[in-house]
Amino acid sequence: MAVLLWLLILSAFHAVTLAQQRQFNITLGSSLTPTTNSSWFSPSRRFAFGFYEQTNGYAVGIYIVGMPNKTAVWTANRNSPVVPSNTVLLLTNDGRLIVKVGNQEISVINPSRAIASASLMDTGNFALYDSDRNVIWQSFDNPTNTLLPGQHISVGQELFSSASETDDSLGIFRLKMQDDGNLVQYPVNTADSAPYAYYASYTAGLGNNVSLNLDDDGLLYLFNSTNGLKNLTKGGYRRERTIIYMMKIDADGNWSAGCERNFTTETCQLKENTSKYYDMRTVENTGWEDSTYVVLAVTTKEDCEQACLQDCNCEAASFKDKVCRKQRLPLRDGRRDQRNSNLALVKVGINVPNKELPDQKIEEIKGKKLRIDILFASITLTVFALLVDLEKVQKVGEVGARLPSVPESSDNSMASLKIQESRSVQLSEDVAPRAFSYAELEQATSGFKEALGRGAFGTVFKGILAEGQKVVAVKRLDKELVEGETEFQTEIKIIGRTHHRNLVRLLGYCLDRSRRLLAYEYMTNGSLVDILFTPEKQPTWEERRKCVDMSLDENEAILEYWVYNCFDAGELDKLVRDEEVDRRQF
Repeated sequence: MAVLLWLLILSAFHAVTLAQQRQFNITLGSSLTPTTNSSWFSPSRRFAFGFYEQTNGYAVGIYIVGMPNKTAVWTANRNSPVVPSNTVLLLTNDGRLIVKVGNQEISVINPSRAIASASLMDTGNFALYDSDRNVIWQSFDNPTNTLLPGQHISVGQELFSSASETDDSLGIFRLKMQDDGNLVQYPVNTADSAPYAYYASYTAGLGNNVSLNLDDDGLLYLFNSTNGLKNLTKGGYRRERTIIYMMKIDADGNWSAGCERNFTTETCQLKENTSKYYDMRTVENTGWEDSTYVVLAVTTKEDCEQACLQDCNCEAASFKDKVCRKQRLPLRDGRRDQRNSNLALVKVGINVPNKELPDQKIEEIKGKKLRIDILFASITLTVFALLVDLEKVQKVGEVGARLPSVPESSDNSMASLKIQESRSVQLSEDVAPRAFSYAELEQATSGFKEALGRGAFGTVFKGILAEGQKVVAVKRLDKELVEGETEFQTEIKIIGRTHHRNLVRLLGYCLDRSRRLLAYEYMTNGSLVDILFTPEKQPTWEERRKCVDMSLDENEAILEYWVYNCFDAGELDKLVRDEEVDRRQF
């Protein structure tokens, strides 16, 4: 099922009477616990603020009273772990809203001034006030994954999907009201650009004051300061006290759940031809974010399949217009579109007797074998991390919106390097950066203990891989920087495909929700910056002259031009001198 806009109609399963009203003003010193007095209610008891149950614990947020599983419309601290049953939510006497877990205090909301009181309104808006009864913070100005009637999403604001129906932590999609007037849905940690878009309102150019709004009759629309611009639903539905209209970004769409790989990276080290152990499966009309590392001109789909089967680094391929593009996992931002003639070719394991299989390492986790395989049963499309059917929009309850799909962007392969006229060079296939788990790199760096330095996009830590005790440098990108995703993808695509005696080698990467890490070989002699600007390490002028010696073949000349670009961009730390290299090579 595609992840787009859902407009839900939720019926309140409780009677609303005046007798049920209770004081909505929340005073200093008030407290809640998950198992006893767990919530503060709105006057009509339609909404509640407090603890609601999640997997393995409790979250703090606003939920609809009377709905199954306490349907949440706002959640605090979505990236923090859930809290246990012995937690206390407290509006302290000094004006802070916190949760206490033992001796630990965690802030729930951080307003600009001390809190004097709080209230939850019948609209579902939770507000904090100062001593003059001025609103200093309200949930309507800080949405998470839901839009309620009377609430709007202003320019620059975003809604983020939940991880799942039972987990309200940060999910994999975001819906953003852009400053050009366009409402666009992207995966998290991607740039605000068309190639990543899953949905767009096609209202770009209508100004920088457009907002997304929802009325109490189910009308969802875009509006600027003077007039309505575009209706996303027709509205006009019943206005009743027992019906609540809301708009959410659906939590599902992660089609990789249960999808695993049944061949390990050790297979690439085998000398024998292992292609007999694998097969290729075809998924039509699909494409995904380009992670091509080799481009081949082939005649048929079968030629492309054989090229991938015979390459231990190839885990998938795409075939279109007699061009075969070899890919590595993970495959991200997948799309199915009947207008797209691309064929997705996925390498899967064949069930053969154990005696025919080469020796491979099987990891043991808590007494169980870690089976790494691709499940290719009734839902073939599970191989894609994010797969969207652009031809369908889910309709739920009484209200549904059919929204236009985003047209496919033109193919833009970054995998081929042009030399002079039309002569092209294929990329090296002998080294494949491996995918690490976050836990592996966290363990390798002893919890990111020893920092080697910090750049514009993240911090580099020293670590030792458990396998082979290899010393590595692990770069952890700052998750709050959107630009960091561009940096991450650039380093994988460029550094991961470039091999040279004086360039640091990319060993692997980690994609774990919003966490992005890169693992490089450790530079024991430091970077080129150290060599050039540390007096005791500086090469002689003769050695420096040889650095610009142009007696190079064509490929070397292109590489040296790229090295100069690193210098010009202030990124000399990406160049490295190997322990064994002769100074004359500088």
